[in-house]
Amino acid sequence: MRIVVLGAGTVGGSIASLLCLHRHSVTIVDEDAENVRQINETFDVRGITGSASQSSVLFQAGVGSADLCLAVTGNDEVNILAASMSKAMGAKRAVSRVYAPVFRDLSTFDYQRHFGVDRLLSLEHLTALELARGIRHPGSVAVENLARGDLEVHEVLVSEGKKGLGKLLEQLKLPAGVRMGSISRDSKTWIAGAKDKIEAGDRLSIIGKRAAVDEVKELFCADANVKTGVVIAGGGETGYHLASILEGPRFGVVLMEQDRDRCDFLASHLKHTTVVNSDATRRANLEEERVGSADVFVASMGEDENNIMASVEARDVGAKTIMALVGRPDYAHVVGNLGIDRAVSPREVVAKQVLGYLTTGPVVSKTHLSDGGQLSILEIDVLEGAPVTEHVLARLELPDQCLIAAVIREGFAKVPGGDDSLVAGDTVVVLVADSVAKETVAIFEGPQV
Repeated sequence: MRIVVLGAGTVGGSIASLLCLHRHSVTIVDEDAENVRQINETFDVRGITGSASQSSVLFQAGVGSADLCLAVTGNDEVNILAASMSKAMGAKRAVSRVYAPVFRDLSTFDYQRHFGVDRLLSLEHLTALELARGIRHPGSVAVENLARGDLEVHEVLVSEGKKGLGKLLEQLKLPAGVRMGSISRDSKTWIAGAKDKIEAGDRLSIIGKRAAVDEVKELFCADANVKTGVVIAGGGETGYHLASILEGPRFGVVLMEQDRDRCDFLASHLKHTTVVNSDATRRANLEEERVGSADVFVASMGEDENNIMASVEARDVGAKTIMALVGRPDYAHVVGNLGIDRAVSPREVVAKQVLGYLTTGPVVSKTHLSDGGQLSILEIDVLEGAPVTEHVLARLELPDQCLIAAVIREGFAKVPGGDDSLVAGDTVVVLVADSVAKETVAIFEGPQV
């Protein structure tokens, strides 16, 4: 694929490295001539010096024939403008990285839709999602970014003695806003059907909005109502997003932040999180905040060294599970020896996301439901004249092992019913077996010219 990366900083450089590894044709643009020189010397890419916000530079980079344009400079406004211009100039997909939460807040303004950008990508939010995945449940999957933050997918292990055990799915009468996605049993995974009976030990994926998913989980999961204590060290954007994701009846969240002004912001924006003005790198402060009794301690401060130090101290005072943000690749082999249960690298998180965008046709993104599984979650645009627009969902001849889990229309996502229909311009979230993915995608495409 032909890919243009706008910005040759840490994020842009790591993306270029990944894309070269997968043998894509990469052009990278940066204002700093030294950054471009280093990228040229290190990777097999075409480097261009110039501003990503200038049409002449974008034209020189060849965005008009690009399959994907990734705007990842250090400036939010430049990224949005550059991605919007690239899309208008002919790029098939355009993705913009943003830092400030306001750009992803649909309650004030829909920047993504207004500027015609395919995705607004927050590295900090994606990192928080990855951390949340490890906290919520060892096998849970958080894919809120697929439906612009409205939907989640959770995997739960069915426990003995729960109400949903031994019943057909059609007997459970799940809420309208929830879909049962898949069932895994005896090393086999398939998309759930109305006649499937739930057994103890099954692993289920449940799709819907957070409150509805948590309600359904109570039918199957023994620990669904157990409250988990989480202490987050660092109230930057990643810590803030993580606390926001976890807020609710299942988690008691304490957020430690050293900067007093930032604490005021956090306290005014997080309604169910206890915000503490404290330095989490000091053992005395961890003991004072009773970190030793926490189920999970997450170090998400700005420096790797501070995260590692705080994690070691938290382990020493008794926190049960330790998680940390660690950006430097050379630290990866060290953290496990220091008692850190899980280290999350923002570079790896964004790399995983970018790989999901390397799609063709109407497919916007692709995410495997679980590691090594045969099911994927596709986000697909409905094109003009597509076969799926001809009937209501109940009458569509979909392939076996295909489930339309959500529909996104004019910026709002919902779990559809059988009487709903799709129109051109909709985006759908589809759970599909890889064996029928090509057949499924074909019904969302328009007539061949």
